[in-house]
Amino acid sequence: MDTPEGPPPERLRALPSRLTNGAALIANRLVDQALAQAGVRRYHYSLLATLEEYGPASQAALGRRTGIDRSDMVATVNDLAERQLLERAPDLEDRRRNIITITPAGRRQLADLDRLLAAAQDEYLAPLSAADRQNLIDLLTRLADHHGDKHG
Repeated sequence: MDTPEGPPPERLRALPSRLTNGAALIANRLVDQALAQAGVRRYHYSLLATLEEYGPASQAALGRRTGIDRSDMVATVNDLAERQLLERAPDLEDRRRNIITITPAGRRQLADLDRLLAAAQDEYLAPLSAADRQNLIDLLTRLADHHGDKHG
């Protein structure tokens, strides 16, 4: 993370929080580029993955589970519904809300996105051995769990 003027001071280069942030910026760029190949964004992937893993749910429940804000959730659901990757149907118990369900096309799209993201992860972790990759995942998971970030 050198600048045109050279590397930052050692005390900055050795800060775990700074290193994590710099690595996250690189990882986010790679993930965004991978998802863009399929014309989607992170919220699309998060929503499809959540529906596939946990089944149909209300928009509010999906927002809480994924951490997607209400206004972003509406836009994401609308976009995925237009693409026929999910369906909305009135909740039989409460007609004021919709239940969202992934479609077969949504499951196929999710499988394609999983492959794109796996390639992005491989590119990001290229300098690490398989054991180092697992160790990194274990350490980052422990940090996230300790600090309460369950939304990744």
